[in-house]
Amino acid sequence: MSDNLPACPDCSGTFTYEMGALLVCPECGHEWSASSGTAAEEGRVIRDSVGNALADGDTVTVVKALKVKGSPSGIKAGTKVRNIRLVDGVDGHDIDCRIDGFGAMQLKSSVVKKA
Repeated sequence: MSDNLPACPDCSGTFTYEMGALLVCPECGHEWSASSGTAAEEGRVIRDSVGNALADGDTVTVVKALKVKGSPSGIKAGTKVRNIRLVDGVDGHDIDCRIDGFGAMQLKSSVVKKA
């Protein structure tokens, strides 16, 4: 076991070892490519308001009414948003999407629920 191998991105286990071109964690059995991105990038999981993991292309539902600057009415609770894209946004806004009637905007994952 080498000290320069990264910890497991799934369980943070430190007993990783190389097996060919892959890195393997004996604690959880996770395998990943040594040439891929950092563990922080691989381990990044964005969750909705109830704890479901979100992915690009998912459909979500807004769980609370949101005010929108420049609009007389905001986004109502229960509005479905299709084909989301996960991004590293500003101030916790980690979802890029297009909402019918409002256009392109960014949302926080804490105000949506996976549909």
